Amino acid sequence: MPTRAIDAAAYLQAFVLSGVVTVLAVRAYLQAADYPQLGGGGLHIAHVLWGGLLLVVGLGIALVFLGGGPRTAGAVVGGIGFGLFIDEVGKFVTARTDYFYAPAAAIIYVAFALLVLLTQAVRGRTGRSRLTSAERTANALDVVLSGLPRGLTDRRRAAVLRLVQGTGPETEAAVSRLLDAVPRREPPPVRFWQRGAEWARRLAVWAVNRRWLVWPVVVWLVVEPVVTVVAVILDGVTGALDQEREWGAVLGVSATALVTAVLSLRAAWLLRHDRVEAFRLFKLALLVDLLFGQVFNFTVNQFGAVFAVALDLALLGVVTAEHRRLRRAAHH
Repeated sequence: MPTRAIDAAAYLQAFVLSGVVTVLAVRAYLQAADYPQLGGGGLHIAHVLWGGLLLVVGLGIALVFLGGGPRTAGAVVGGIGFGLFIDEVGKFVTARTDYFYAPAAAIIYVAFALLVLLTQAVRGRTGRSRLTSAERTANALDVVLSGLPRGLTDRRRAAVLRLVQGTGPETEAAVSRLLDAVPRREPPPVRFWQRGAEWARRLAVWAVNRRWLVWPVVVWLVVEPVVTVVAVILDGVTGALDQEREWGAVLGVSATALVTAVLSLRAAWLLRHDRVEAFRLFKLALLVDLLFGQVFNFTVNQFGAVFAVALDLALLGVVTAEHRRLRRAAHH
């Protein structure tokens, strides 16, 4: 079995995030610029070609250079390439090569949702506690050897020693002696985007741990799917749905809203008796909406559904934090 990389999930996350940002940036730019075409004389250089080129460049970076830095760079470049590629999927699933094919947005969403699930699965299998002693030693040596040209910071040295802890006295001593041969390097200055990312992370942690935020989230989770179901029924009665072209997607949105409404109402009923189970059902309702409902939502509303996904993710963070807190309290 191939040796698992402890930072595999981080590389996949960089790939996914850069791909998502690329798709959103391309769609926003094309709409703002009224969909210009690159080329002339009957030629059109589609950005799917640039996507393929960047995928090759990203793979080449990861294949040619050693270390986590080049792998991260390869993941980012490859993610940008994948974003440019998947953005034009509508052209390749329709006979008329229709970039504006309505379900294309849903296809793009499904592609990235599957990649997120893959990232989470990899994260669960490549944590320090899940790796064998040999795999932890291999990852430690990879860090050490990639640091030979420029050196390793004290933080990276400590990380290497933590990796080999418990692998045996001989291995620990050998890695320690190898670290002594690697030059020391001062940590690089903190860049502005790193400060911004750290500030955003702390803000997110602070927000999901606010108890007062839980109850507005609960109210929203109960009311929103019920309102959606009622709105679709009213549109059907009044004839407002007669102009809808994507009937299958509308039915999908309605069915998902009905399922999430049932789950949320059941969770609300359980709040007095079993709050742990209630918040598990709230979490399940959000996951159903993210994995199924938003697929149909992207078909109906196109990239206007991005806000709904962002809101679902924020709500999921609050509900997950409360569910963990309740489980810890019940355990103690």
